[in-house]
Amino acid sequence: MTVNKALIIVLFLMSIACAPAAPMADDKIGAVVTVLPQVEFVSAVGGGRVDVTAMVPPGANPHTYEVTPAQMAKLSTAKMYFKVGSPIEFELTWLDKLTAQNKDMTVVDCNKGIELMQSWDSDEPGIDPHTWTSPKNVKIMVNNICLGLVQLDTVNKSYYEANRDIYLQKLDAMDSDIKLALAGAVNRTFIVYHPAWGYFAREYGLQQLGIEKEGKEPQAAYMARLINEARDKNIRVIFVSPQFDTRSAEAIAREIGGNVVSIDPEGRDYIDNMRKVAAAFREALK
Repeated sequence: MTVNKALIIVLFLMSIACAPAAPMADDKIGAVVTVLPQVEFVSAVGGGRVDVTAMVPPGANPHTYEVTPAQMAKLSTAKMYFKVGSPIEFELTWLDKLTAQNKDMTVVDCNKGIELMQSWDSDEPGIDPHTWTSPKNVKIMVNNICLGLVQLDTVNKSYYEANRDIYLQKLDAMDSDIKLALAGAVNRTFIVYHPAWGYFAREYGLQQLGIEKEGKEPQAAYMARLINEARDKNIRVIFVSPQFDTRSAEAIAREIGGNVVSIDPEGRDYIDNMRKVAAAFREALK
């Protein structure tokens, strides 16, 4: 072996020894979240230091979903639970049972500091749990996630904070794009089957009309009222989400000569999904 080749091998081995070790699977923080958008939030901040699992899987309804035995088993080894923190039915029904399964698990309230708003119609008030449909709210959630991870894993504080800041910049860029996309919207009222977009509507100056009433199918009189309002406001698109039945929305769309368009309030890839949602609103409201 020549001297040059030997030197190259030595330098290569030294570079391996000096490089930061990638987190091993056993070293990762087992983190559990409620809904899929939170997977991106926690993964963005935690990076290679976390292993994130969502309790409510793709396509499932977080208002009615029931935990499986396999999920309970995985939860028993988790170190952290990032709850939404709003009155979403899944957490109201299951959170006490989940925390009882693993009393050593740190619970972080992602919604701490978020101003909750009413949903449904003004004559049937309730609290809208879908806080994550607002990018402004998500920035608060991401900061809460960072604080929770730092509390548990202080030695990696700078790592989490750097990741947080990068993701916050991405949220700001997305927010600017959504504002630009909706700036020219003439009709600012939309109809959706499941009223999950109240925070989004509030943030971008829109008005949401929900077909579903407190988790129930609408009565005929309310359906007629929505149809008349759609005609008066020249609404031609009825929005639905993949977690819910679309028949009522399709019935209204037929009456107004419009279309049904699917938008997902629980998309796993949050930033990409929200850009698609904004594009759908832009097209419907022009």
